[in-house]
Amino acid sequence: MADLQATLDSIYADIQPRIGEGKVADYIPELAKVDPKQFGMAIVTVDGRVYRVGNADTAFSIQSISKVFMLTLALGKVGEGLWKRVGREPSGSAFNSIVQLEHESGIPRNPFINAGAIAVSDVVMAGHAPREAIGELLRFVRYLADDESITIDDKVARSETQTGYRNFALANFMRAYRNLDHPVDHVLGVYFHQCALSMSCEQLARAGLFLAARGSNPTTGHSVVSPKRARRINALMLTCGHYDGSGDFAYHVGLPGKSGVGGGIFAVAPGIASIAVWSPGLNKVGNSQLGAAALEMLAARTGWSVFGD
Repeated sequence: MADLQATLDSIYADIQPRIGEGKVADYIPELAKVDPKQFGMAIVTVDGRVYRVGNADTAFSIQSISKVFMLTLALGKVGEGLWKRVGREPSGSAFNSIVQLEHESGIPRNPFINAGAIAVSDVVMAGHAPREAIGELLRFVRYLADDESITIDDKVARSETQTGYRNFALANFMRAYRNLDHPVDHVLGVYFHQCALSMSCEQLARAGLFLAARGSNPTTGHSVVSPKRARRINALMLTCGHYDGSGDFAYHVGLPGKSGVGGGIFAVAPGIASIAVWSPGLNKVGNSQLGAAALEMLAARTGWSVFGD
């Protein structure tokens, strides 16, 4: 651990000539405005130490990384009953594909593709107005990160609402199969706002630390989920966290993780640390190009891969 900052500095030095690679997510107008020439990375260890480089304190739209926190909330509400409505298998399809959903009668393949996350949002909404469900998520993430400054970017949420036609199609499709209990516009209001959570790499790494520490936040002493549930969320991230690039990420990096089209990737080295990296330029499957490269370097230089060094 003593050399972790030096390791991070060396990764940053190797990445710097490539900063700006990839293509920002221009199908969401607000994300298209983000300067691609940015890179940040933060590591929070289970003993509470923080290491950072680059734009680690710059807030960005975490997008689909929010699905990890919503999944945690949904499991807290309905437990294993969630899996009657959402599967646990890798999709092998694009994150917003409708083909698989039709083939499987409105049951999304896993909670991290868009359809699955929309179903999870519907579960979290039970007994709540949309605004209350959004507030519950925001309070939860602030609690996890021990940081009241975390916000939702309303411009990004509005931008997604105005252009999210495919998500409306997915939600209406599931509603037709009776796999949504609430009105489509209410569920998508929650979904678009959760994706618009704005966090820095350090805030994100702090918020996800419980998944590296057997379900408890070691810096606050709070128990968040059971060790068994933390292990299972990590398993889902490893197999499904990067859409149709999940196998490739496991092959090259070997850490449970979740990506977002805002250019962030959250990753877990179980028992050791949580990691967040951000670079807005995406590869062809919608994952941060330099974020994935940096995590591959980190796993190789630390031996943190769950498959061995």
